[in-house]
Amino acid sequence: MNPGLGIREGAALHFFGKMSASISHEIKNVLAIINENAGLLEDYNLMAERGSPVGPGRLKALADTIMAQIRRADAIVKNMNRFAHSVDEEKRAFDVGDILELVVALSSRFASVRGVELKMRPRSERLSVVSYPFFLANLLWLALDFAMGEVGKGKTVELVAEKSGEGVVIRLTRLEALENSPDAGFPGEREDALLQTLGAGLSVDHGEGRVTIELPAEIGP
Repeated sequence: MNPGLGIREGAALHFFGKMSASISHEIKNVLAIINENAGLLEDYNLMAERGSPVGPGRLKALADTIMAQIRRADAIVKNMNRFAHSVDEEKRAFDVGDILELVVALSSRFASVRGVELKMRPRSERLSVVSYPFFLANLLWLALDFAMGEVGKGKTVELVAEKSGEGVVIRLTRLEALENSPDAGFPGEREDALLQTLGAGLSVDHGEGRVTIELPAEIGP
């Protein structure tokens, strides 16, 4: 971390770099699959030129695979654009559920590598706050990264966001492994800096296996 940066800014820079690297890795994977299928298409073309029949089923399967990867790439780029536009120092009104969905989408590759399933409970209403979306995304990622590390392979982290008075509460649940790690070192300095910026609260319930983040309806100036 750059020693010239504050804890909050250093955490944010690390978060942005980590997510950008993950997004570029996913795009490269999509391009590799499309390239592989383009090579297969070329092989089919050579077969046809030599008089060997290429069944329509093969061509359809190939086209379906390529189209699926194009849709996947489109979703990745849309998430990348949403993430890039969240980097805004100005506080503004936004839907907490949208940011939570974005962080879950950005974290899906990390969850897959760890063998953890992320499950987001459907929301029934808009969860509006006036705050900093990028710093909230950063805090959510740190909480999710901690939760995934605690539950272990083959387990599930469930996320839910709902109204709580005038504000919004976010819970990461099904973290039964927390009961065996009473001193997990979370939250730390990075989380505390972001919590102060957001005017938010964070608690870890080791007995219930839950991390709770409480957001005010609007942070101060």
